[in-house]
Amino acid sequence: MKKILLSLTIAALVLSCKSGSNTVSKKEINEIGVTIDLNNVVDDKVLVTVKVPTITSDEIVYQLPKIIPGTYSEDDYGKYIDDLKAFDKKGNPIAVTKKDVNSWTIADAKNLDKVTYLVNDTYDIEKGGGFGGNEVFSPAGTNIDAGKNFMLNNHGFVGYFSDKKDLTYKVTVLHPETLFGATSLTDTDASATSDLFVTQRYNDLVDNPIMYSKPDFTSFTVDGMEILFSVYSANGKHTAKSLSGDLEKTMRAQKKFLGPINSNKKYTVLLYLSDMKKKDAKGFGALEHNTSTTVVFPEMMPAGSLGEQIKDVVSHEFFHIVTPLSVHSNEIHYFDFNTPKMSKHLWMYEGVTEYFANLFQINQGLIDEDDFYQRMVSKIKNAKRLNDKMPFTKMSANVLDKPYKDQYLNVYEKGALIAMCIDITIREKSNGERGILDLMQKLSNEFGSSKPFSDDELFDKIVALTYPEVGTFLTTYVDGETPIPYDEYFAKVGVANTTIKKPGNPFLNGTSPSISGIPATKEIVVRANTDLTPFLTNIGAKGEDVILSLNGKDYNLDSISEMMQSVQAWKEGETVTMKIKRAGKEQTLTGKAIIPITESQGYNAADASKNNLKQAWLKG
Repeated sequence: MKKILLSLTIAALVLSCKSGSNTVSKKEINEIGVTIDLNNVVDDKVLVTVKVPTITSDEIVYQLPKIIPGTYSEDDYGKYIDDLKAFDKKGNPIAVTKKDVNSWTIADAKNLDKVTYLVNDTYDIEKGGGFGGNEVFSPAGTNIDAGKNFMLNNHGFVGYFSDKKDLTYKVTVLHPETLFGATSLTDTDASATSDLFVTQRYNDLVDNPIMYSKPDFTSFTVDGMEILFSVYSANGKHTAKSLSGDLEKTMRAQKKFLGPINSNKKYTVLLYLSDMKKKDAKGFGALEHNTSTTVVFPEMMPAGSLGEQIKDVVSHEFFHIVTPLSVHSNEIHYFDFNTPKMSKHLWMYEGVTEYFANLFQINQGLIDEDDFYQRMVSKIKNAKRLNDKMPFTKMSANVLDKPYKDQYLNVYEKGALIAMCIDITIREKSNGERGILDLMQKLSNEFGSSKPFSDDELFDKIVALTYPEVGTFLTTYVDGETPIPYDEYFAKVGVANTTIKKPGNPFLNGTSPSISGIPATKEIVVRANTDLTPFLTNIGAKGEDVILSLNGKDYNLDSISEMMQSVQAWKEGETVTMKIKRAGKEQTLTGKAIIPITESQGYNAADASKNNLKQAWLKG
């Protein structure tokens, strides 16, 4: 019976087709399928195949980005594409015309089935590091090292059809079983050699980089957020485990600082450590994404220095989850990858982010007040070397063009100082109850990642959420040409430029060390023919004495930095024992610690009546 009914149905369908159109209507396809083949690398190039959605126009344009969010430079990713071809369902070629460096016009688009092309990487042609120059900034770049590492910043591998960026992307990555793809995307393919990632639109694909390499990662959870830290070290000098301590400490402090402002469930840090002895990435730093960051540094860096750099750059990029990734304008949300219109509010996107990256460290006890003030004063000096009268909003809106692009670095200097002054103003007007973090949380609640604001409405919205004085500051110092009177804002929280007295190092006469090292023997020696510090004189040390230990702990040239750091914790007058070797014989010297006091000009708390407000600013 079923067979009969089926036959009748087919017959009816045939009759209906004959009486109407001669073609059977096709099922509409509303997704884009992409395959990236990492198994068959030829001439350092990767094959990409793009299966097209239903197209109703006679021709269509396929594009790679000219620019991506966060870089503020025109990088033309299309110039890394070779041999782009188009085919119909029968495998017949369709005519393709190169429209410009990033665009290809495809004829007979209604019959288009797939597009194929080869991708070159950017890392092995870098010379100076990019970021504002003629090269791609490495954290936004790509790497193809067959069987070892693939950095898939997806904007370098996958493009979009001219009016179909908002279709679902299904990306299949074919890869060697020995390589693991670290990303915040979810792999929905159980295969060990094929990964399937699905994003709701092209922007989401660009927002989620993937790094394939031999598995070397750690993960930890912070307040419900899973942190994945994946490392590629070209020669195995560093590992995720050895570097994760500083990162975990930093991110726990950041999450505590942010409180409820962020609700991400996963965040991925992709660290690529380049081999400086060969053609490799040279643009060092990081690039933010909504749930991840890509980081590039030289592998040759010592672990301690690398840990500090990771802490600083990742903390900046992580705070981008607040802005622009949560709070942003139409220009960011509907970003045009080839003819972008830039937002006026880089002071917020980069400036507030950089300010948070410093403020959270004093807030969470990772640095002291003096260090924080020095950082802000350094930014004041750097900002004044740039065009201090150029309206920040005008620079931001025109940042891709000269002379404005030459002032871009001021987003990290004056941008952070703008955020600081707004923070202080809100603290002053609210008697310390609120600050700029409260403002950003309110903006995040009102807008969020899926609801952009209009560029011209932001200032009014900020005033509505804060105070008229904040609006006056924005129109005068951010939208206007007037340089910011920083001392006036520091004074609001009782901070002024004063003489600062600090304990010095008992082994230093000013900046001149009274000790040195012998590389061949790794011995620490007291310098001869020089004035010794009061401490060394008091304890009875002499030139050419070899220092073996302090207070029972052995030291040599390999650990001299640890020794110099440990003596900073000494208290004036405490008993110190120092084992030395003099003329080949060991002996122990005992004496009192004498701590020199150094004086310098700098910013410090100077008005005790403002102490509560200062504490709310730095610790609230």
